[in-house]
Amino acid sequence: MLGILIVAAIVLAVFLGYKTKINTGFFCIVFAYLIGCFAVGLKTKDVIGMWPTSTMFVIISVSLFYNFAALNGTLEKLSGSLLYACRKFPGMLPFALFFVAVILSVMGAAYFTVLAFLAPITMAICEESKMDKLTGAVAINCGALAGGNFPTAALGVIFRGLMDTAYEGAGLPALADTFGPEMKVFGLAIVFSLILIAIFRFGFKSNREIGKGVTFKKPEAYDPKQKTTLRLMLIMMAVVLIFPLLKLLFPNVGFIKTVAGKIDVGLVAFIFTVIGLLLKLAPQKDIIAKVPWNTILMIAGAGMLIGVAVKAGTIEAVSHWIGNNVPTFLVPIAFSFIGAFMSFFSSTTGVVCPALFPLIPGIAAATGLNPITLFACTILGAQSSAISPFSSGGSLILGSYGNDEERNKLFNRLLFVAVPISVGCAALYNFIVAMVL
Repeated sequence: MLGILIVAAIVLAVFLGYKTKINTGFFCIVFAYLIGCFAVGLKTKDVIGMWPTSTMFVIISVSLFYNFAALNGTLEKLSGSLLYACRKFPGMLPFALFFVAVILSVMGAAYFTVLAFLAPITMAICEESKMDKLTGAVAINCGALAGGNFPTAALGVIFRGLMDTAYEGAGLPALADTFGPEMKVFGLAIVFSLILIAIFRFGFKSNREIGKGVTFKKPEAYDPKQKTTLRLMLIMMAVVLIFPLLKLLFPNVGFIKTVAGKIDVGLVAFIFTVIGLLLKLAPQKDIIAKVPWNTILMIAGAGMLIGVAVKAGTIEAVSHWIGNNVPTFLVPIAFSFIGAFMSFFSSTTGVVCPALFPLIPGIAAATGLNPITLFACTILGAQSSAISPFSSGGSLILGSYGNDEERNKLFNRLLFVAVPISVGCAALYNFIVAMVL
C-alpha cells in the first residue's frame, strides 16, 4: 500500500507540475516530507538529508563557468563559424547542423542554450535551403541531446551523478568510474541520432531540393573576450578529460589512477569560473542569474521523493516485480517506452532518470542484463520524445518560428510525426543494443 502511495505521489507531482506550470520539484519536496515523515516514519533531518548535494554542486559549478560563453557571445560566434565551415556540403546540412549542436553541447553549453542559439538559425537555413523544417528541428534537437551526454557536458554530469545515487540507494557497491559508462551512452546516442536524422533526411520528399541556393555569411572575427573564453573552455575540457581517458587506456598505472580520482568536474569548473571573473569575461551578477535554478530545484525535489521511495522499499519492490513479470528481452524496450512517455510531459534530468535509475541495479541483478545498457536505454528512450512541442526543446523550436500558420503546422508535425518516429526508432534501437552488448 505504501509503495502504491509513493508511485501515485510521483505521478501526481509530474501531473500537477504539467497542469499548473509550477516546478515539479516543489510538489516532490512536499510529498517527500508528508509521506517520508508521516507515513514512512522518517525524521525530518533524514528527509532533508536526501537533497542530492553533490549532483547540485556539479550542476551549479559547470553552469557558472559556461555562462561566460553564453553571455559574451562566444557560443553564438562558435555556432556561426562551424556552420560556415560546412558551406561546401549543402546537401548534408542536417548532419552539419547536428554536429554543430553536438560540438556546442560537448563544450558545455546547456541543451536549452544550444537550441536557443541554433533554432532561429536552423529555421532560417531551412527557408533558404529548401530543407524540411521538421528535419532541421530533429537534427539540432538530436545534436543538443547527444552532445550533452558527453561525460563532462551538462547532461552527462547529471547522469553520472544519478548513476552513483542509484547504486547507493540500492545498497550496492558504486560503479568504479562513471566516466566510461557515460562515454558508452554518448557513443550510442551519436549512432542513434545519425540513424534518425538519415530517416528524416532521405525519407521525406520535401528534402529532395535541399541545398539549392543556400548561402552562408562569413561570421565576424572573435573579439578578445570571446577568444579568451574559447581558450578557457578548451583548457578546461583538456583538464577534466585527459586523466580519465588515460585511466581507461592504462588502468593499472598507479599515478594516473590517483590523479584521475582527484579530478572533479565541479571543482575544476569553479577554478575556471574564478579565472573568468578575474579576467572580467562577463559580469558576476549575470552568470549567477543564468544558472538553471528551475532545473536544479526540479532534480533536487525529485531526488528527495525518490529517496523516500528507496527508504520505504518501493524501488526494490518495483524492481522485483519487473524482474519476475516482464520477459528479460522486453525489459530494455519497457524502459525505453516508459522513459519516452514520462519525458513527453516532464524533464528527463529532473523527473524521468531520477525515478527510473534507482530501479536499474536491482533489475540488472535479477535479469542478468548489463546495467549500463539499461541506463542508456532509459536515457535514449526519454530523449526520444524531447522533440515534443509540449517539452522545453520542442517549444523552443516552435518559438523561433515567426509565422503563426507555419508554426501551427510545425506543431502538428512535431507531435504526430517526429515524436512517433523518434520513440519507435529508439525502442527498436535499444532492443538491438541490449541484445548485442
